[in-house]
Amino acid sequence: MMDSQENTLNQGTLESEKNVEQSAVQVENAGVEETAAQPVDAPEQAGEQAEEAVPAKAYKTKADVIARLKEIVAADENPNKDEIDHLKTSFYKLHIAEREARLKEYIDGGGDPEAYQIVPDEEEEVFKAEMGVIREKRAKLFQQQEEEKQANLQKKLNIIEKIKAMVTSPDEANKSYNEFKELQQQWKDIKAVPAEKASELWRNYQLYVEQFYDLLKLNSEAREYDFKKNLELKTALCESAEKLADEPDVISAFHQLQELHQQYREIGPVAKELREQIWARFKAASSVVNKRHQQHFEQLRAREEENLAKKTALCERVEAIAKEENKGAGDWEKHTKEIIDIQNEWKTIGFAPQKMNVKIFERFRATCDDFFGRKAEYFKEMKEVLATNADKKRALVEKAKALQDSTDWKSTGDKLIALQKEWKTIGMVQKRLGDQLWKEFLGACNKFFEARNAANAGAHSEERENLAKKKSVIERLKAVLEAAADDAQQQVQSLVEEYNSVGHVPYKDKDSVYDEYHEVLDKIYKQLNISASRRRLSNFKNNLKNVAKRGEDALDNERMRLVRRFEQLRQDVQTYENNLGFLNASSKKGNSLVEEMNRKVQKLRDDMELVKQKIKAIDAEDTDE
Repeated sequence: MMDSQENTLNQGTLESEKNVEQSAVQVENAGVEETAAQPVDAPEQAGEQAEEAVPAKAYKTKADVIARLKEIVAADENPNKDEIDHLKTSFYKLHIAEREARLKEYIDGGGDPEAYQIVPDEEEEVFKAEMGVIREKRAKLFQQQEEEKQANLQKKLNIIEKIKAMVTSPDEANKSYNEFKELQQQWKDIKAVPAEKASELWRNYQLYVEQFYDLLKLNSEAREYDFKKNLELKTALCESAEKLADEPDVISAFHQLQELHQQYREIGPVAKELREQIWARFKAASSVVNKRHQQHFEQLRAREEENLAKKTALCERVEAIAKEENKGAGDWEKHTKEIIDIQNEWKTIGFAPQKMNVKIFERFRATCDDFFGRKAEYFKEMKEVLATNADKKRALVEKAKALQDSTDWKSTGDKLIALQKEWKTIGMVQKRLGDQLWKEFLGACNKFFEARNAANAGAHSEERENLAKKKSVIERLKAVLEAAADDAQQQVQSLVEEYNSVGHVPYKDKDSVYDEYHEVLDKIYKQLNISASRRRLSNFKNNLKNVAKRGEDALDNERMRLVRRFEQLRQDVQTYENNLGFLNASSKKGNSLVEEMNRKVQKLRDDMELVKQKIKAIDAEDTDE
């Protein structure tokens, strides 16, 4: 009988030790350093009080956290582990929030994200120092507790020996009753002993206590009173244990049950005929609480396994993204957004099982760190390339400015054309600086060519007549467009030939009349389903002979205009592509803008190809001559 009850009581103690709640907060935030290993507290044995739960306090500043740590360091009591974990989590949440806020402020102020450096935090150093003191304090207190447990073990062994000496005979038991009751009280007053000795120690104590009661020859009234009193106490414990079935806090109910078990052990026996009955009731109530406690941890472990599966899937996703090739700034920014979205999703998932939680986070963080490290290196190299290109273009600007006032029209014109060709071979630079350099370069070239054209002012009268002729052709083309006659194609061809036969127009009007002429032609050819690009190139080639007849300068001027047009188109393409690389297309409006910009880029590229073919045609004309 005694063995059955004692084994069950011991089983409850072992379950308590096995299912101690894993309440330590696991800090996953980037930048949190692992603290030094702490001594692990021995599991609580039955009857030993657990650390009281400390309500989680919300801390607004890191200084508040440090102030509380200093209070704990200065206090005499054992630091509460749950509170220490909460302080650690609170500090690093505030620490990381401050660091992210400083980075955002830096970027919003125009700073370069790749050049940003994390400044050492003095408060973090103070925090680590105080945590180190607390770890040492807990280790010291743990050692003191172990020594106290050993001393308590010896005290209880001495009490058992004294009771053992009292159960040699009924007479001896009667004489020692008062001393026996005093030893029972001493036993209750002595608390923790080493966990590995607790079961055997209690078994021996209960054995000799029951033997003492069996030998005790008190008068019947006193004996019955003692049994009745013990029955009342154990009945009250049964009622308390049964009420724990309705306790909302499963963990609290379990710890309360352990305390009830300890009290049950310390109460003496009841009448033999009632011992099995009262124990069965207490055991049944304990089973309900223990089952709820076990189910709680089974559910917790199941959720942690689900979280591990979710985090593993996120690791695989971010690893796949990190392996993708990044062909330019646009790819880097696209993949950056995808990884940041995954990081935000990671934060919504709870803890994985304790043995895997740190490992899965280290796997995730290592991949993210590798990606962002390579991204930083890419943009660093890109900046160096942009800076080199800017230096090359500055040199060309200086050369063009040195030639802009020259009156050696032929030689200087050739030199400026060569500089323009060289300009095309240089890669892009930063948008704002690139626009500025191009404006200066183009201004120097235009100044020279405009002066050269002014020197040939004698041809202006003929050019005005030519302007009138070309406008006449344009008006007749518009009439053809409106009439849409069957022989429209023949009329257009005739008017095109007439237009091409007309010589130069005034320089200031050449672009406007050119645009007007090609605008009406575009509409006509679109209506006639003729390729605009092939037509323009064909007309241009046909017109080159007439241009060449007017002299080499005419070809040079036309080539210069085309080169300027080509460079402007190329700059526009670069501008759009750079903007596309940084454009957020997550919204419907943003996606529409991306599509529109892509259409513009393609149109610009088509125009570039046409201009390129025209330049080749001029170069071929020069070669033929």
